[in-house]
Amino acid sequence: MIELKRLHKSYITGNNKLHVLKGLDLTIEQGELVSIMGSSGSGKSTLLNILGILDSYDQGSYKLNGTLMSNLTEKKAAHYRNNLLGFVFQSFNLISFKNAVENVALPLYYQGVSRKKRNKIALDYLDKMGLKDWAEHMPSELSGGQKQRVAIARAMISKPKVILADEPTGALDSATSIEVMELFREINKDGITMIIVTHEQDISEKTDRIIHLKDGIIEFEHNTKKLVYV
Repeated sequence: MIELKRLHKSYITGNNKLHVLKGLDLTIEQGELVSIMGSSGSGKSTLLNILGILDSYDQGSYKLNGTLMSNLTEKKAAHYRNNLLGFVFQSFNLISFKNAVENVALPLYYQGVSRKKRNKIALDYLDKMGLKDWAEHMPSELSGGQKQRVAIARAMISKPKVILADEPTGALDSATSIEVMELFREINKDGITMIIVTHEQDISEKTDRIIHLKDGIIEFEHNTKKLVYV
């Protein structure tokens, strides 16, 4: 599903060149539930942005679902994002002036689905999240956990092959964080690949594979069967 080979990424800041990713090799199979950990500056956010086709890379290769993600026009990048990827963020990124069902339906708007049809589908996804009764509520009327469930429903509505989650429990209390992770595990059972960036050890331990980044390289990987040093 995801294959990175010798991936490099640098940024120019003033007169300095910051080498963030340093020849990353990584394969994530379809249906895996993976977390990425690392301290600030380790490269995990940069990696997630590249996986989400939100940023480019300098050298190496990135294949998503067998297709090389390189030299894409913005239209083509948007096509892959809209059809293959779903996003969940720490800050939820809900549109404040749209209600829950309208927020969930947004990806289908970009796919040209009619308003009536996309809102009906969105309502079904809210129902799966246990939020059908909150469909007409604005984000300001929802709790943090409810907002994240709306965001998860929005990520799922286009039936992505991969969901990328950036610190999805960072703004939630511990009890709600556990609920969200259990929801992720249920979604993963349907064969959707899930990649979660987190700094919380207890959250990463609820995934099946933990990738530890340090200074732009994979320091080691940890799964339920063995510890792999690279």
